Amino acid sequence: MKRLTADAEQPELDWQPPDEWLSGEREVALPGRRLRALPTPGHTAGHYVFRDPQAGLLFAGDHVLPGITPSVGFEAVAAHRPLGRYLESLRAVRALPDALLLPAHGPVGDSVHRRVDELLAHHRDRLAEMAAAVGAGARTAYQVARTLPWTRRRRALDDLPPYHRMLAVNETALHLDLLAEQSRVVSHRADGVTAYRPPD
Repeated sequence: MKRLTADAEQPELDWQPPDEWLSGEREVALPGRRLRALPTPGHTAGHYVFRDPQAGLLFAGDHVLPGITPSVGFEAVAAHRPLGRYLESLRAVRALPDALLLPAHGPVGDSVHRRVDELLAHHRDRLAEMAAAVGAGARTAYQVARTLPWTRRRRALDDLPPYHRMLAVNETALHLDLLAEQSRVVSHRADGVTAYRPPD
């Protein structure tokens, strides 16, 4: 988000890039506890979760949310394979011992494993729905998104507020790109638009 300052003609950013990008696993020493910092790219390229193995806690940030699926790949700089990396990160967290879920938004959950299983099932089902929509003739991410229900209330795309419509189409495009990577659809770009079709 940008805003104009009173004494400047150039917009000022409401956010700043990080001072340092983390890489790999790290240990964080705090008074009375030690946390394991684990990279979980997907929601954002630099996302981390923090695990307290002694207390059986996972500070999950936006990686594992209790009531919604986090947006993926919606960043100022496009990330490589954001949905594929998100699903890989979910599986990596699922491979850890179960823990109490401490998310960035929403209530505490009693099982990280249970919620990760729900998120993986959601994306598996979404991939199948989108492959079926392409098989039925939808060709662009927008066209596919219009065939699907959205939110837990199963609303039509056109009934969502504009910002959520944009997120839905972006999410659809990321699922379709993953389907293309898996050879479940074929993608091609023409006139600045990526289109999808069933494999031959």
